[in-house]
Amino acid sequence: MLVLGSGPGGQKAAIAAAKLERRVAIVERRNMIGGVCINTGTIPSKTMREAVLYLTGLSQREMYGRNYRVKDEITVADLTARTQHVVGREVEVISNQLSRNHITVLTGLGHFVDPHTIAVIDDQGRETKVTADKIIIATGTRPARPDTVEFDGNTIIDSDGILQLDRVPDSMVVVGAGVIGIEYASMFAALGTKVTVVERRDRMLEFCDLEVIEALKYHLRDLAVTFRFGESVAAVERRERGALTILESGKKIPAATVMYSAGRQGMTENLALEEAGLAADPRGRITVDAYYRTTVPHIYAVGDVIGFPALAATSMEQGRLAAYHACDEPVNAMNLLQPIGIYTIPEISFVGRTEDELTDALIPFEVGISRYRELARGQIIGDTYGMLKLLVSAEDRSLLGVHVFGTGATELIHIGQAVMGCGGTIDYLVDAVFNYPTLAESYKVAALDAMNKLRRVARFAD
Repeated sequence: MLVLGSGPGGQKAAIAAAKLERRVAIVERRNMIGGVCINTGTIPSKTMREAVLYLTGLSQREMYGRNYRVKDEITVADLTARTQHVVGREVEVISNQLSRNHITVLTGLGHFVDPHTIAVIDDQGRETKVTADKIIIATGTRPARPDTVEFDGNTIIDSDGILQLDRVPDSMVVVGAGVIGIEYASMFAALGTKVTVVERRDRMLEFCDLEVIEALKYHLRDLAVTFRFGESVAAVERRERGALTILESGKKIPAATVMYSAGRQGMTENLALEEAGLAADPRGRITVDAYYRTTVPHIYAVGDVIGFPALAATSMEQGRLAAYHACDEPVNAMNLLQPIGIYTIPEISFVGRTEDELTDALIPFEVGISRYRELARGQIIGDTYGMLKLLVSAEDRSLLGVHVFGTGATELIHIGQAVMGCGGTIDYLVDAVFNYPTLAESYKVAALDAMNKLRRVARFAD
């Protein structure tokens, strides 16, 4: 098996095939072990978020006052020091895993010569041809760049350019209120940057629970973030002190930095897919079936390069499942209960359906709410705004959705995921004993809230 790319999908595919005693090689660019996820995407951005939370003292201000900070003047060096440390350690871990499983790493850029042959060109331009019975494409994505925008890597940047900034800007325009745009908007707002978010749609993160999004919007506005919804950018003009963003409505927004978050583009343009009998769509994405096979049966594709949901967590599972199928190992389809984690400040995470989806589907439900401020752990950690929401079937008390906003949301969600995955009801959460004081006991509080509401409805019905 030959795997193109060593990101989450590629890693797990290669390791899974190696565990099945196949001979495996990975093609990856020099200094990019771990792919975009480790080097420029998920890990650096989440590490930067952690550094921002610590250095600004933001999560402690409920206790020590709004002016509390660990460090008064926070520099880019302060942020990147932690990022570089974590990235370095992660690269070591992945390299060790590949070595331990006897996976050959071919350094360079690969492209198809024919359906079974890949040419790998190294830094010196030397070409090596490799043939394989099975090939998995896991080349990932890069930030999409509109042709009308002149990116310079300093004043006008994409999300990758964030890591190359030489200073923390005093003002920033973020174009696009998707996951990446809002995550970075919240980080820089916490640092004290005056952030303006421009989004052509009427709301951000449309796939999330509306109540949670309203709570996030409130907190970001409290950090002085300005939102311009229903607006499109007409032009961005570079100036001596930054850039001027001109909206189609005529509004003009000056800022030191403009960051475009215009989605992602699949990195397939240099793969010579046509030589393998394949093609990508205009966004560089490859179409696959339920087993991640392309239209050429022995070639698979996993991760961001196949499109939604384009998450590191789902990419890992796709890689494992594709490798199993390619090796004729019995495999189950990916579980539909996939948690979504958004690392804004504060965090958002959810699994299952939203209120709007249930209402549109005419499914009766009840809502159980727990607020962190009512929990001892919430008071201890200084999070008085967090909340957990359970959406419960009015017919059999099963969990239909779990939505969490606040500290530890991306960890807490897995309790709800486990209960839903096992077909559990809120009866389990009502009867369970949770450690005290913890944020996890919010499940019991929310379950009791939902149970009480369902009991009241039943009394009225009688």
